[in-house]
Order: sequence, then structure tokens, then C-alpha cells
Amino acid sequence: QVQLVESGGGYVQAGGSLRLSCTLSRSVSSINRMAWYRQTPGKQRELVASITSDGRTNYTDSVKGRFTVSRDGAKNTLYLQMNSAKPEDTAVYYCFADLVRYSGLRRDYWGQGTQVVVSS
Repeated sequence: QVQLVESGGGYVQAGGSLRLSCTLSRSVSSINRMAWYRQTPGKQRELVASITSDGRTNYTDSVKGRFTVSRDGAKNTLYLQMNSAKPEDTAVYYCFADLVRYSGLRRDYWGQGTQVVVSS
């Protein structure tokens, strides 16, 4: 079974920086897309940033210019560099992966979530 293991969440002051990481527990045949989502109580999970297999990135408007999503293919790791953090960035951040296993099975995977708190 493939697992997405997240790390890097925690507390940061407004204006500060934080880097989230998400590592696949085992190698896979291919990764179509990976992304970071976030969710706050009472709200739907929203896309923060995504990156495709060919490196194309996409960001929600509220984080453009502040957050950077990247991937290290050799380490099977996804990153989210959060700069100029704002209190409204406070949320549980989830890693997502659309991947194909060596068996040929393609499916979506989610991490367990990591809490980010930005204090004002």
C-alpha cells in the first residue's frame, strides 16, 4: 500500500516561512499529479497548489507569489514552501497524489494532514 507521509507543519508568526514535505512510502510506476490542499473547520477542502509530471504548476489566487510547490523526483517528495504567511493560511494541509502503481492501478492518495497555524 502506498502512503503519503507529511511533515513540516507547526506554528509560525505572520510574515514568517514554513516548508511542508510529503514523501511517498514506496516507489511507483508514475506520478501524474501531486498537490497540496487545505481545510479549515466547517469549510470544504480547497486546492492550494499542484504540480504535474511535466512540472506545470497551479496556485490558488490567495497564495500566488507567496507559496511555491516543487517536487524532488529522486526522493519521491513533494514540497510546499510557504513564505509571507498570513493568519488566513491557518489550516490542516493535505498532500494529494494521482499516481500509477507498478501493477498498473491508477488511483488517488491522500496524506493524513499536517496542521499549520499562523499567528498574528
